[in-house]
Amino acid sequence: MPKNSNVFSSLPPLAALTAWRRRVASGLIHRGARWIRETAAVSAERPGPFRFGRIGPGTRLAYPQGTIFGERWIELGDYCIIGEQVTLTVGMVPGMEFGPDPVLRLGDGVVLGRGSHVVASQPVVFGREVYCGPYVYVTSDNHSYDDPGQPIGKQWPRTAPVEIGTGSWLGAGAVVLPGARLGRNVVVAAGSVVRGEVPDHSVVAGAPARIVRRWDAEQGWQPPLRTPAPVPLPPGLTPEQVLALARLDPEAQ
Repeated sequence: MPKNSNVFSSLPPLAALTAWRRRVASGLIHRGARWIRETAAVSAERPGPFRFGRIGPGTRLAYPQGTIFGERWIELGDYCIIGEQVTLTVGMVPGMEFGPDPVLRLGDGVVLGRGSHVVASQPVVFGREVYCGPYVYVTSDNHSYDDPGQPIGKQWPRTAPVEIGTGSWLGAGAVVLPGARLGRNVVVAAGSVVRGEVPDHSVVAGAPARIVRRWDAEQGWQPPLRTPAPVPLPPGLTPEQVLALARLDPEAQ
């Protein structure tokens, strides 16, 4: 059947009318949902109920937002993209006091994927242009279990600052624990659990994460990359030209 063909003419009159109503209702609901998402997104111009310490121009928090509190100690840089259902909190519960300085800071151009969580009671700092896939968890707090006679959830947590270097990439489901310090352009593989120091230009993977590849100024990537670096498309290509190139590229088939 051709795409978008009229399927109502082959139905009995009552069934056709019911199908038409449902189609119209579906379109209205989707348009309404799109309007809500656009209108309820948070930005510097439209902060909604949130009062961040700073929210830079071009930054946008998609709707629906996740849990957000302690905004007074949260600073968001310019042109950040915060996906749906992202949690940003300072403190373990609302109403805690943290003094005059920011606690959670996102540099310019940070991307937090859908469903990610950033929880801070010690300083947590993202450098510029850090990209996070969906469901990433970054925290300065971790459970303690020093007292075997008390439930773990009731024991005071251990805390330590976290820093994620400029240009890094955190894959889907990655966890960054208290005290972690990631250098510049670090790649964290999906599902990894990171703690401790990670040097610049490293790739880490696993739980706990370990270095699996690192850049050497004389030898390049060690161990060497298995595939050649992708070639960027020249600027100014039209969508039709991009599709034509994809058809000519055997790797794209």
